[in-house]
Amino acid sequence: MSHLNDPETIKKLLSAPGRWAVVGLSTNILRPAFEVSRFLQKRLGMEIIPVNPRGEDVYGVKGYTRLSEIPGQIDVVDCFVNSDRVGAIVDQAIESGAKAVWLQLGVIDEQAAERAKAAGLEVVMDTCPAIEAPLLGLG
Repeated sequence: MSHLNDPETIKKLLSAPGRWAVVGLSTNILRPAFEVSRFLQKRLGMEIIPVNPRGEDVYGVKGYTRLSEIPGQIDVVDCFVNSDRVGAIVDQAIESGAKAVWLQLGVIDEQAAERAKAAGLEVVMDTCPAIEAPLLGLG
């Protein structure tokens, strides 16, 4: 069965202040994660935590290489990685105790979505907060 996004889940995740670990966010300004993270931070008031292979700091925020390194609660793990790599990130999100995973536009992994749901996480897949928020009158 294929995942269907719940509009109420999207609204809740985008309207409640939270800590978003953004996997794939680096200092590369040409990557979509760079602008979308800025939108989440500045327009929606989210706390952004960069997660990238080098652990680079972004927007003056300490970066990490893995979700398990991030201290404290993670509300949403926002995944800017290829579909074939996102399953491992979703598994890390489950292990870290995250509350939700957001798989960005074009990022699809039905099995990973099912694992996350079975573990009690909310799941949004194949869309972008910068697309969804204006549709809801947010940001």
